[in-house]
Amino acid sequence: MPHKHPKYLQHILLGATAFIFAGAQFISPRSGDSATASASPVSIMPGIAEAAALTDVRRSTGFITEAAKGTSSLAVKTETALAALAPSVHTMSHPSALANAFNSYFAYKAEHPDQVRKPYLYFVDYGLPSTNPRGYVFDMDRLVIVDGPFTVAHGRGSATPSETVPTRFSNVHGSNATSLGLYLAQETYNFSGKASGKRYTSVGLRLKGLSKGFNDNARTRGVVAHGAPYVSATRAGRSEGCPAVTQERARTLMPKLSNGGMVFLFAPDTRWMAADPWLETAKMLAANEAPVAARRAN
Repeated sequence: MPHKHPKYLQHILLGATAFIFAGAQFISPRSGDSATASASPVSIMPGIAEAAALTDVRRSTGFITEAAKGTSSLAVKTETALAALAPSVHTMSHPSALANAFNSYFAYKAEHPDQVRKPYLYFVDYGLPSTNPRGYVFDMDRLVIVDGPFTVAHGRGSATPSETVPTRFSNVHGSNATSLGLYLAQETYNFSGKASGKRYTSVGLRLKGLSKGFNDNARTRGVVAHGAPYVSATRAGRSEGCPAVTQERARTLMPKLSNGGMVFLFAPDTRWMAADPWLETAKMLAANEAPVAARRAN
């Protein structure tokens, strides 16, 4: 049965958040190896008070539309999170990457508050090359970057060895491909894998795929977050579909995310962006919010 959002989710306004990206840099998903990583680590943004202040400034200068003023608290949460965090995410493959992640996070949390027991969101932009730091962990309560950017592996079924940007995504068993969408972080366990013919161990984090049709086979496929020796600070190798990080980082992040954190794997893939159940809200806005804004303006 397809996922259905409650009616109040139809009033989330993402359009008003687009202005936040004016200071951010974007690269084409086709830029491949020519893309370069940020030369310096991102600064930790201040907390929610500063984000609220940014929102007040935007409202006073007209950046928030009349439609946005009347939207639900979920829209406010998404906008506030973008105001606080987007300026520190200096490179994205698509201008709506973070908006999609934050909107999905808050929408799921609103429907399932008992399941989102931790405020952490692990976000990966797979529209960027594997040589770029493309992973972050956000604290969605305090609106700060817990860690990132850092390198993250993609599935070997999503790109050839010579391709650094994954372009093929799958939910199918045996595909060894990355699956896009929203996940719930579940329990940690002792992960064992093989790289270059040698066995290694790490902290593993089991994931429940929440984007029906796109990642809901993750648990049975064995797609987990874990550390791997083929991921370094400057380059990530290929996994069997897992968003793997360095082994040292896994020891810190996986327990932090476990049992109630969330994961969002993004790529500028048109099929997924058009059909993911947690991105349906954006499509509803185009049909429902524009007429509301026009009526209020008159």
